[in-house]
Amino acid sequence: MTDLIPRRKLFQEVLDRLMERIRSGKIPPGGHLPSERELMKEYGVGRPAVRQALQSLERSGILEIAHGAPARVVVPTADLLIAQMAGGAMHLLRTQPDSLEHLKDARVFMETGMARLAAERATEQDVVTLRQAIASHRAALHDLDRFIALDMMFHVELARLSGNPIFPCLVEAMFRWAGVYYQAMVRAPGVEELTFTEHERIVSAIEARDPEAAALAMHRHLTRANQLYKRLGSDSHSEK
Repeated sequence: MTDLIPRRKLFQEVLDRLMERIRSGKIPPGGHLPSERELMKEYGVGRPAVRQALQSLERSGILEIAHGAPARVVVPTADLLIAQMAGGAMHLLRTQPDSLEHLKDARVFMETGMARLAAERATEQDVVTLRQAIASHRAALHDLDRFIALDMMFHVELARLSGNPIFPCLVEAMFRWAGVYYQAMVRAPGVEELTFTEHERIVSAIEARDPEAAALAMHRHLTRANQLYKRLGSDSHSEK
């Protein structure tokens, strides 16, 4: 029995040729592709094949397509890469509830390590910035949307102290992917003051240059939050 070689669609051939030009640097990040008409002539294909190839590259976050202008190769950033994952991640969380537990476990693992790095690398100004973030967070106590955003920004700011630009992007992405989960926690009565206290403990450990204490404080903060979410979830189900 022979393995049949599947026939490739014409747009896939166009896509491969465009990707080779992008990978080789012939069309660098920020550079523009030839127009659709030029690509049609160059590859000897119709407009549908060219458009489908361009749209596939746009969905992958490789191209930016604006009406009336040639497609442009996107300048890659960690923010952009993670944003491309957002739709699939949120769909996964909606359709497979168990995935939320996996996301929370990943967050605990990642942010515990970030807190340890922050204690090793933070400057005095970094500590001041974190304390200012806590003060801003407290000032937004009666503005739910701002309160949630500033809670996220505290964790993002701490992640920046690692020196790895991917970490703050991941932290922000996790907050956004599981937005409903975080909103449920901040609405819980009395949780706000506990959050401030736990954030202060994390910052105090960072200021003391104590990596293990910072990691432990972050671990306790996040696991407490996860346990609270489980309790809130069970309470809401029991009321139904």
